[in-house]
Amino acid sequence: MKQTGSTRDAIIYKLRSQGRMQISAIAHQLGLTEMAIRRHMHELSKQGYVDIISIKQAMGRPLHAYELTAKAEELFPRNYQLLAVDLLRELEDDPDTKPYIDRMFQGRKQKLKQRYAASMKRKDLASKVEALTVIQQAGGYMAEMKQDELYYYIEEYNCPIKGVADQYYQACQCELELFQELLDAPVERVECLSKGGTKCNYRIPISTKA
Repeated sequence: MKQTGSTRDAIIYKLRSQGRMQISAIAHQLGLTEMAIRRHMHELSKQGYVDIISIKQAMGRPLHAYELTAKAEELFPRNYQLLAVDLLRELEDDPDTKPYIDRMFQGRKQKLKQRYAASMKRKDLASKVEALTVIQQAGGYMAEMKQDELYYYIEEYNCPIKGVADQYYQACQCELELFQELLDAPVERVECLSKGGTKCNYRIPISTKA
């Protein structure tokens, strides 16, 4: 979680470190009014970061408490890419295991191809490009489909695995190959985030006829 010093961050930190809490406890610990905490909780709940839990009492109405959801994990720092790069470097440092690096990237490409192949069945090229753009958007690539007279384009403004791709270009190469195989069409990468570009831009000819 980014430490910005905001009340929202303080609430999230309390829920992370202490678990399920009631409004009154959070307000007391932060020195704020319950109304102020409730307002933030309402927003966090709308965003899917907090769940409201009813706690039954022996007498009277149930109490309400709040806890973080699984989605809230995205608010906290994660070093998955650093771990992945460190593990790949371990393989690279050993001559006996270095060849496995390419195999790992190729294996990942094949799994992604199997996962998404059904989305491409019985579609024309335009529909395939659109479906692939939706897949990439869902994967966090901030993908957009564009078109001019000659080409379709898939433009990606974010790379969720950039930390890996910056060190191992196999990641980029396998993505290009995956696009070619899923679309069953020639695909050219004309810009790449890991090569200093402002986006990853894939160009697909509208007509594949000679």
